[in-house]
Amino acid sequence: MTEFKYTRLDAKNFTREEVKELIKEYNIKFIKLQFVDINGQVKNLTIPSEHIDKALDNEIMLDGSSIKGFRSIETSDMFFHPDINTFQILPWREQNGVNSARLICDIYNADGTPFEGCPRCNLKRLMQAAEKMGFSMNIGPEAEFFLFAKDKDGKVTTKTSDNAGYYDVGPEDLGEDVRSDIVLTLQEMGFDIEASHHEGAVGQHEIDFRYADILTAADNVATFRIAVKAIAAKHNLHATFMPKPIYGIQGSGMHCNISLFKGGKNAFYDKKAEYELSDEAKYAIGGMLKHVRSITAVTNPTVNSYKRLVPGYEAPVYLAWSLANRSALLRVPAKRGVSTRVELRSPDPACNPYLAFAAILEACLDGIRNKIDPPAPVESNIYKLTSKERKKQRIDALPGSLAEALDCMDKSLVTQAALGEHIFKEFMTSKKKEWDSFRTYVSQWELDKYLERY
Repeated sequence: MTEFKYTRLDAKNFTREEVKELIKEYNIKFIKLQFVDINGQVKNLTIPSEHIDKALDNEIMLDGSSIKGFRSIETSDMFFHPDINTFQILPWREQNGVNSARLICDIYNADGTPFEGCPRCNLKRLMQAAEKMGFSMNIGPEAEFFLFAKDKDGKVTTKTSDNAGYYDVGPEDLGEDVRSDIVLTLQEMGFDIEASHHEGAVGQHEIDFRYADILTAADNVATFRIAVKAIAAKHNLHATFMPKPIYGIQGSGMHCNISLFKGGKNAFYDKKAEYELSDEAKYAIGGMLKHVRSITAVTNPTVNSYKRLVPGYEAPVYLAWSLANRSALLRVPAKRGVSTRVELRSPDPACNPYLAFAAILEACLDGIRNKIDPPAPVESNIYKLTSKERKKQRIDALPGSLAEALDCMDKSLVTQAALGEHIFKEFMTSKKKEWDSFRTYVSQWELDKYLERY
């Protein structure tokens, strides 16, 4: 693969001329104009690199009626607005010295205004609201995934020859070489990789990259998912971010380490306060605990997400916060000072990161605006508490299904504010259809259980 010396992290402000020089130097023949739809799926339009000026002048058009949840056919003309600082070679696309690059784009209306249904534009809107309060948010996501084999016809299975467990090493950890290739590829692209390891379930892995501002973090998650799948495919494996692909073992989460900064300093840290947590940190925790049920359909957006969010598989289902206790939904890791953060443990890697991060940000901001005090931290193992004990301590639970999560979301002014009117409506419509399809589907479990019995 081509070694790319200009990375996203060490070149924050590309100029047009620098991009053109890179196109020439690295023999880049194709530019992929990337964006995400409301469900978080990465889409792209590929143009020959000779048309880079046209792209950077925001002249490339998109048929918005062809993207589910975007525009009707009557108002379908839309435009790509590339973020020049996201220019990046895609290492896995190199063929015989010919390279492809990408630009992550915002989607704009024909009148030159940001499209209210563009998840990236929507996140920028929330960031501006935070800036008016003096805050910026950093997020460090930890996305887990499974690696599965393909059969002789190239079809994806849920089989893995990997029998390793948490933090295991080779030869049991047969995913070690794949992870190494993924890490090297991501480093070429400017990711600051902090760690990689085998996760608790067979075939399950995690690669952690450094926190970033909320927009870059969302861009990074979208890029990460593409890169992981592409490198896995080169090993004849399939990488999936499906939350719970196998019954009876733990699923994949995407823990989010959250901090707010104000005036260049971590607003969550106060050396003199209880637990060394500032009022802003406590109010943000209070806001997340109050609104997390309402934003769960966004952070855990599939029917399958709720097969992971069940007791017994290390998934955080109970609404409490702690300093060290990993059975709580929110945890404050031990580091303080600039590293003070709150870890939200419920999101999964199937979410649209732009929408999920917008919802998390708005929940935190609402907690700060309204000075929502959290309850006392819970340091006992919540998984071992009886339902009566949890009720006594007023420990609620996350929604148990997508339908329940959508009911919570439908009543939430915070989630409506986080997504905006257009995305909120389209998201709800899409997910209600998904639930209805699942609800009426006759599964193999039902046939096995009932067909001969009745």
